[in-house]
Amino acid sequence: MATEETVRGPEVGAAKLALPTLTMLVVGSMVGAGVFSLPGRFAQETGVLGALIAWLIAGTGMLMLALVFQTLSVRRPKLDAGVYAYAKAGFGEYLGFFSAFGYWASACVGNVTYWVLIMSTVGALAPALGDGDTALAVVLSSCGLWGFFLLVRRGVKEAAMINRIVTVAKLVPILVFVLLALFTFKADVFAANFQGASYAGSLYDQVHGTMLATVFVFLGVEGASVYSRHAKRRSDVGRATVLGFLSVFAVFASVTIVSYGILPMGEIAALRQPSMAGVLEAAVGTWGKVLVSVGLIVSVLGAYLAWTLMAAEVLFVAAKDEDMPRFLARATDQDVPVPALLLTTALSQVMLVVTAFSDDAFDFALDLTSTLSLIPYLLAAGYAVLVARQDRAGAGAWLVSGLATAYTAFLVYAAGWAYLLVSLIIYAPATVLFVMARREQGRRLFSPRELVVLVVSVAGAVVGVVALAAGWIDL
Repeated sequence: MATEETVRGPEVGAAKLALPTLTMLVVGSMVGAGVFSLPGRFAQETGVLGALIAWLIAGTGMLMLALVFQTLSVRRPKLDAGVYAYAKAGFGEYLGFFSAFGYWASACVGNVTYWVLIMSTVGALAPALGDGDTALAVVLSSCGLWGFFLLVRRGVKEAAMINRIVTVAKLVPILVFVLLALFTFKADVFAANFQGASYAGSLYDQVHGTMLATVFVFLGVEGASVYSRHAKRRSDVGRATVLGFLSVFAVFASVTIVSYGILPMGEIAALRQPSMAGVLEAAVGTWGKVLVSVGLIVSVLGAYLAWTLMAAEVLFVAAKDEDMPRFLARATDQDVPVPALLLTTALSQVMLVVTAFSDDAFDFALDLTSTLSLIPYLLAAGYAVLVARQDRAGAGAWLVSGLATAYTAFLVYAAGWAYLLVSLIIYAPATVLFVMARREQGRRLFSPRELVVLVVSVAGAVVGVVALAAGWIDL
């Protein structure tokens, strides 16, 4: 059963952000580690034809999701921290809590991919860092985690403005990559890569294999919605979402497709991450690799800043709505939710250590990040369907919300049971925070429907732990 929508008035001292800054938050959130890994990730799974189909599906699906956030920001303007608030308004407090936690955990694990990729990039010159998963790499990444904690603690508005500047700076090397790749493009190599290599399987398998990678690079499309309480005008939230999405979609698709005209598919797949650096090195020489490597570090640090801001924001707003413990609702005079920020950094630290024990730290963190985000996205899209029914909306609203829901449901299927079980291992223990919040309010811990969700999540987590212990799932 849906709960009443949470409505709050303007908060004293809240930093107000205009359309350009909100758009940069969306772009900054999406343009991070993922774009620099796209050539290798796609070449491991598919050729040109499969990549074109995958981007068509992902682009259409994510555009529908972006339009969902735009529509909901207009139709339900008093709901803050969109992804979480929409799930709560549509499907009740416990699933709303799960959405908030899942989105937050996804951001924390996503932050780990940034540090792994930075260390892997530097590891090309300093072998002690390996692929970003050595002991030294973990120590240096940990220093970076806590350094950014201190930066963001100084003030949300200041950090958001830094992100705006960094976003502009990091787009330059990516656009230069696309232009240089076009100038050195080899039509015969592109043609040989068109159908895909024999190891990639059928066309369906090729497209299916790219789905989590496309989810990862589009994470952040809801950035303006998450940060909606800081917008100068609520109408800017939807505009920023669509503008940011269209901008990065063109960049992501271009980076992927032009790479197939530089090297054979098998060679691209074998490149160490960031694979974009290896592709450009093959095209123009060592200086191209250096350019991409520098651009990656700037890009990743900017995206890390944006995701840290959004992750803390979700916990803070959930606590203000009494769906998280009260200690997470505390903020400084500079509008910084320090306890939420501290918990965000702490979970990233834990996951950084966990990924060091995986076979491929970057790919594991990337796929887990994507999987954790799917439930929040699915619930937000489902809420849009409910809103279309409640408001007796026209066919356009039904089409957008229906396609967004179908797309996110397909992504849950595409993720596969292994990553879904691992994500439940993270989801299930989070219920402790929900119980703490309910006890603080002197309320009944679970309704009958909420107990069903609890049992399913705990059962899935137990199966996941057993699967890991038995070796059925490899990290």
